[in-house]
Amino acid sequence: MVALAAASVEFKTIALSLQCSVQTVRRWGARSQAQLGLEDRKRSGRPATYCEQVKLRIVAFYCQTRTTAGTAWSFRIAALQLQATAATSSVGASPSKSTIHRILGANGLKPHLSRYFLHITDPNFFPKMEHLIGLYMAPPRNLFFFDECPGIQVLSRLVPDLRTDETRKRLEEFEYIRNGTLDLFAFLRQADGTVCVECHADHTTETFLEVFRRHVQRFAPDEPLHYVMDNLCTHVSYPFCQLVAHLCGCLCPPERELCTPDKRAQWLGREDSRIVIHYTPYHGSWLNSVEVWFGIMGAKVLRETYPEPDQLKAALLGFADLWNQLLAHPFRWTYDGKGLHEKAVKRFVKMLTDCCGQLDVKILTKLLMLMTNLLRDYFSAVSDNTWQLLTNSLSSRWNEFATLIEREEGPRRKQRAQEAIANLNVALQQRSLSPQPARAA
Repeated sequence: MVALAAASVEFKTIALSLQCSVQTVRRWGARSQAQLGLEDRKRSGRPATYCEQVKLRIVAFYCQTRTTAGTAWSFRIAALQLQATAATSSVGASPSKSTIHRILGANGLKPHLSRYFLHITDPNFFPKMEHLIGLYMAPPRNLFFFDECPGIQVLSRLVPDLRTDETRKRLEEFEYIRNGTLDLFAFLRQADGTVCVECHADHTTETFLEVFRRHVQRFAPDEPLHYVMDNLCTHVSYPFCQLVAHLCGCLCPPERELCTPDKRAQWLGREDSRIVIHYTPYHGSWLNSVEVWFGIMGAKVLRETYPEPDQLKAALLGFADLWNQLLAHPFRWTYDGKGLHEKAVKRFVKMLTDCCGQLDVKILTKLLMLMTNLLRDYFSAVSDNTWQLLTNSLSSRWNEFATLIEREEGPRRKQRAQEAIANLNVALQQRSLSPQPARAA
């Protein structure tokens, strides 16, 4: 402000540029002319009750400890606890709940809030993701996104909805009656955004096969079709392989050759077939665009009340027709996956730091395999600092890994975990990073 004022810039222009009031600019200009310096004047008010060290101890108490019952603190319970243990507490203070709230807020901390997250556990997540993104960027003519929305509750509320007098906001009765469930099957066409839906009472293998058969029969026998779907057991079952072979007019290999879900998924994903199935990674349902349509459908349809399943079915089919007539549009895919590799490594490091001893051996094995694949195939996608964080975290956790594996009762899970550690050790050595002790392998 002083420098601009000395350069004869108008006070109003300075205020707009620095996002402050004109009076503030005028005041500092006057102080500069009076040679009073650039320091603030002494302010009125009483001294702070708690110094910075006490505030930091309050933050540590609230964020890093739990109640005697093992639950998280609330502001009220934390204040009462500190007041009851003021003489023996390491905090050395007994602030009120409002004070705790202000101290946490001043540091931008909100430990009382929570949200869900979905961690990557598929070791081959990134090759699968790259395949799908490449498919979306250059889609074939007949690309469909398929999924089920199972167990939709048919709810009817005890009292009809009301409306407020002023804003006409809807008031919903809290109590409801559950009238069964319904399963929705949906095919979203990538080219125009239209949907083809069916409603059924279950989503067994037989039901899925009939739904898929009817959708394929909507096209000419020689029309190439591509489907994106998740890894539900019915989607990689041997009967599904038989159905696809029948619809393609080819022979299905014997079941002994397709004895695992991975082998069946590989066979169903053959590019030389008329019907090609593209599978999302495990925990990668967000890569399926039909999930976006499910969210729109849920907001428009499932908030209403339905006394019986047939009425919900009619509403779902009616909304699908409305969507196809008025609202259908292609969902443009823009996400390219950049930054996700590093995020996966950082989240694994955080897991090792915060809760390594609580990890299930099966999940730990998958995460170790994921890190191995990232080291081998996507090393440049992660910064050197993040790889160093992983190396440092692993070097202090090998004994915990050994303890977790020893506690595992399943011999096959134990063997897989040991192989995952050995493979990760080799990958670390190949990248000239600190390997684990040989005995831990």
